[in-house]
Amino acid sequence: MKNNFSQIKLDLIDTEWEFTYTDHDREIVRAIVFDDEGYLYFVRAERDDDFGKATLIETSGGGVEEGEDLEEAILRELKEELGAHAEIIGKIGVVSDYYNLIHRHNINNYFLCRAVSFGDKNLTADEVQSFHLSTLKLSYEEAVCEYERCAKTKVGLLIKNRELPILMHAKVIIDKINTTA
Repeated sequence: MKNNFSQIKLDLIDTEWEFTYTDHDREIVRAIVFDDEGYLYFVRAERDDDFGKATLIETSGGGVEEGEDLEEAILRELKEELGAHAEIIGKIGVVSDYYNLIHRHNINNYFLCRAVSFGDKNLTADEVQSFHLSTLKLSYEEAVCEYERCAKTKVGLLIKNRELPILMHAKVIIDKINTTA
């Protein structure tokens, strides 16, 4: 990683589903991805599962595989989900949150990444068939509006609560990068 920016740390609870127990932790990497034109890249998920029917915006990312470090994992996830070859600018935060419905504690490690180029995606069958993942290219303002719009569902609200503070923090860093460039 090239830069050390201030990191935010959030500990969130699931206010949408009743807590019964947690039986596993999941180490996750996620990224705020931006390009030189000022656009941000996210994934759109259209799901109908235990969490309910929902159309969501979310940062690209996923689980860290055994033997993988966080930086390797985020670069792999960005290639798979966005088809993006990216440069890691720095780690910008960690959000601990819960999905009570599936008894899971998530440790979300957020990175700020600059898109270098885009190529083919490598989505899993589940990401294609169950989540219908697609790429969103948005301005910062459009992304904030999209998180607000998607927060009308229970899972959408949990994702917004986790990701909007990270997006706001990333915007400050991106603006600093652009003014010093």
